[in-house]
Amino acid sequence: MTITKTETETTEAETEDAACETRRGRGRPRARSDQETRTIIFDAARREFAGHGYAATNMESVARAAGISTKTLYRLIPNKAALFEAMITERIDRFASVVRLRACEGRDIEAGLRDALMVCGELILDPDVIAMQQMILSDSDKFPDIAETFFHKAITPTQDTLASWLRTQHKRGLLVVEDANAAAGMLLGMLAFQPQRAVMYGHAPAPTREQLEQRVAACAKLFLEGCGKSR
Repeated sequence: MTITKTETETTEAETEDAACETRRGRGRPRARSDQETRTIIFDAARREFAGHGYAATNMESVARAAGISTKTLYRLIPNKAALFEAMITERIDRFASVVRLRACEGRDIEAGLRDALMVCGELILDPDVIAMQQMILSDSDKFPDIAETFFHKAITPTQDTLASWLRTQHKRGLLVVEDANAAAGMLLGMLAFQPQRAVMYGHAPAPTREQLEQRVAACAKLFLEGCGKSR
């Protein structure tokens, strides 16, 4: 899925760039790095995609929501498809880095598993993430690439990250897990399937942190009763 700028879009972008430049004031030094700008762009893109759908969201609307010029946006990200993929990848990369940092350092495997599952739950059951999935399900018949992107860049890496964590604990002798990928899938399903569906179908709000902590504790305890290292 490749989206390029038309001549009309380019003219509109240049006009908007000039207006943005006037508002900012010429000669003013840059206040933030490209990485900081990307973070702002991704936050704006999540709101735009979730709120308006994939078809109705364009580079110009994201630039406006982010408070930047379209020239800056196109300099950093070439088109809408690339923006959608980068937005997902950035969120998953942050999630994966947190899970790695929270690797079980001691012998308390239950506390370590609760920490790992809490990070997973905060991602999967985040209202913005659920809204994004609703948008994808709604628009994927017309834009099948967005479903493929979400599956390969979000769903699969989330499970792989938890599987890697479980595999590490198995090697350390804290768990007995023959198939870490299958175990990770089961854990995530037990943790998120019911509350996620309840939110998506309008039967309940996203769980509070306290509710999520309770569910995480129950899932960790149940899992460890079957996979915990015998003592």
